[in-house]
Parts: sequence; C-alpha cells; structure tokens
Amino acid sequence: MNTASSLPATRRALCAACLRPQQTCICRWVTALPNHVEVLILQHPMEVSNAKGSARLLHLCLANSRLEVGETFDPAQLQALLSPERRNVLLYPDTEDASLGLAMPQPFDDAWLREPLRLVVLDGTWRKSRKMLYLNPLLQALPRLPLRDAPPSHYLIRKAHLPDQLSTLEATVYALAQLENDINKYNPLIDAFDGFVAQQASYVTRSA
Repeated sequence: MNTASSLPATRRALCAACLRPQQTCICRWVTALPNHVEVLILQHPMEVSNAKGSARLLHLCLANSRLEVGETFDPAQLQALLSPERRNVLLYPDTEDASLGLAMPQPFDDAWLREPLRLVVLDGTWRKSRKMLYLNPLLQALPRLPLRDAPPSHYLIRKAHLPDQLSTLEATVYALAQLENDINKYNPLIDAFDGFVAQQASYVTRSA
C-alpha cells in the first residue's frame, strides 16, 4: 500500500495579512499611507487567487480603503458600500460603451474636489471589469474619472491589451494623486509596486 498517496494533500500556510503562501508573502512591500479620498475596491472573484494581482497590496497600503469581492453585487449591499456621506466617483473611462448598452454617465465636476470623495475601483481584466459594470446598474450611474497623461506602466509581469493599460494599483495611485492634487504623495506606493513586480518576476525566472 502506498501510504503517501493515501494521505490528504497538505495545504500551504497562508499569511494572514496578504492571504498568500508564507513563502511568497508580499507584506514586505506594504507601505502604509493615509489617503484623504476613500477607496472602495471591487474585485472580480477570478482576481483573488491571481499571484500577479496588485489589489491586495493596494488595499494593505491605503489606510482608508475597503476591498470587496464579487461580480454581481446585491443592490442593497452595493448601495450601503456607496454610502452617501461621501460622493462616489468610478475610476473608468468616460466614453459610451455601445457593446454593453452603457450610456454616458454624468460628468465629473471639479467642484467635487472640495467635498469628501470615495473612489470606486474595479479590479479585473478589461473584459471582466466591463462585465462588472454591466451587471451592477448602480455603478453605471456613477460619474467616471478617466486617467489622462498617466506615466507608462511598470506592470511588466502581466500582458496589457492596450498600450495605456495600468495595474489596479498604478491606476488608483495616479487617480488619488489627481483627486488630492498631490503628484508626489503616492510615489512610495509605486516604489513598493516595483518591488512586488520584481519579486513576482523572480519566481518566473526560477521556474524557467
């Protein structure tokens, strides 16, 4: 009898903070920063176990952030997450999307910068984030904040479908810098992201 094959597979111990196996823990890259604009990250379920994903690192770095996982959210739950004590703005291009039947949302007014804000971020591939928007009408109604003139992506470990596509962390950091009118405040998070990318790339090199 082969006793080894009859034993249950041993699960790798996970880090309680970053939820990754302890040997690939990313907590060394966590750089805590206070953010004036609150961040709500809505993560597609397929991104939860993606080792190359940056949303968890972003959440751990931002003191004023919340991460929720789902594709279709219960309207009452989503309405509670979009609570009215802050005005919500969605980090998403402000163009119409005829393929999904999405109309142009209300414009984002610079006057909002004088009010408490919540930045809503969709974490997923471009196709998955569009589906999340389509499946959650409350998100469709939010004013959208597009990124303009963003620096080139540092996300060298994941293939981009368009030249200007950024990781969730990068896009959120540049949006916060824009909304808080402080272009240098979040540079430490980009430095942390570079370390994270290098760590993930090293695993690919070792397995090659």
